[in-house]
Amino acid sequence: MRTILVVDDERDLVTTCERLLSRRGWRVVTAATCAEALLALAAVPRPVLAIVDRQLPDGDGLGILRAALAVATPVIMITGYGSAPTRRLTLEEGAAGFLAKPFSTHELLELVRTIAGEASGPTSGPSAPPTADRPRPGIH
Repeated sequence: MRTILVVDDERDLVTTCERLLSRRGWRVVTAATCAEALLALAAVPRPVLAIVDRQLPDGDGLGILRAALAVATPVIMITGYGSAPTRRLTLEEGAAGFLAKPFSTHELLELVRTIAGEASGPTSGPSAPPTADRPRPGIH
């Protein structure tokens, strides 16, 4: 089963993501801090995707972004501080997607499916990273 790492200190958001994604066949691993996320990245066979909050209690989500990219895991960065400069910096750092809180479950699912390279979930075929010429819906 393919894995998605969800990193956020807002328990309700993590629970929502976990339910939403697991109902669609993904294995979901969660973390509430940068330290937990880095441990999860080291322990879990390469997650197909990481959904990471930009601001966590013990640091900046950009550190997790860099660690995920080092193991070829694309990242959707989420934040309650969705300013244009934050979005630009996050995408320049290599995030595959960006969502400002609050976002809809539809936006999240569409972005997950696009970045994971699958039209209908984790069992529909091999993962293909998004290409520069293919639009990524849901990126704000």
